[in-house]
Amino acid sequence: MNIVDQIKAPITKHMDEFEIKFKQSMKSNVPLLNKITGYIVKRKGKQMRPMFVFLSAQCVGEINESTYRAASLIELLHTATLVHDDVVDDSNERRGFFSVNALWKNKIAVLIGDFLLSSGLLLSIDNSDFHLLKIVSNAVREMSEGELLQIEKARKLDISEEIYFEIIRKKTATLIAACCAAGVASLTDDKKVIDQFLDFGINTGIAFQIKDDLFDFGDDTSIGKPTGIDIKEKKMTLPLIYALNNCTWSEKRKMINIIKNHNDDPIKVAEVVSFVHQKGGIDYAEKVMQQFKEKSLSCLETVKDSPSKQSLIQLVNYSIERKK
Repeated sequence: MNIVDQIKAPITKHMDEFEIKFKQSMKSNVPLLNKITGYIVKRKGKQMRPMFVFLSAQCVGEINESTYRAASLIELLHTATLVHDDVVDDSNERRGFFSVNALWKNKIAVLIGDFLLSSGLLLSIDNSDFHLLKIVSNAVREMSEGELLQIEKARKLDISEEIYFEIIRKKTATLIAACCAAGVASLTDDKKVIDQFLDFGINTGIAFQIKDDLFDFGDDTSIGKPTGIDIKEKKMTLPLIYALNNCTWSEKRKMINIIKNHNDDPIKVAEVVSFVHQKGGIDYAEKVMQQFKEKSLSCLETVKDSPSKQSLIQLVNYSIERKK
């Protein structure tokens, strides 16, 4: 049994049931729609988001129909944003599969995104899950703000650590936090408990994103060869921000010039990767990632011991120890 299956063990039957319900939530009378949504379901990844929903919920009570709707709502709204993202980025691939826009063109992809978004809204409204809709809608709004903030800052490359954390909190962490909070909110209206799991998700999400940042500067011993994809896309990540804040003015000017004007030159990009290593950016980011991991786990200290709590702890550890 691999690590993801071990983590899923306490909720396996719920995950199987969820798959059926998620498919039903996208049903339509239009054959083309059913064909495309069927394709979307088929290319699912590790399903981390529903795992966070069900494991968090099971830490506070028995999973019910509202919990399944919380997981479906998050998947519908998140999938809608991914389909739209692929159109915006002109991306032809996602997780090794062709993107919706690559197979059916942009107009259809945008309409599919709209359909998924409205399906999520109706699923909540039809069942009066307004509290869940509020949690997830807030997350989608913050994700949009985070993306726009990142685009704005990429133009000037003037991101401080403070801005960086605001971007990743909004872009990545709020969605994981929404999964945890919505799972718990499907079973209790205790604000203190919901906020506790929201904090757990925020800290886990930040640690998860820093791990992603580190992949860009990976080496042969840990995470494969350096890729420099974030540098090519002018994304200011934590290891790079630290390195730029801990070098001479002329080094900083040189590196920013490469990122701005030579980011498609593999030799120049490798120079930036090497610079980040030399300036201690990797060690610093790993240390900060561990701090957020500890904050995340401390949020679970008062949660009663259970297989689901153990799986959540494993999921946090897996998030920062994964190799891809």
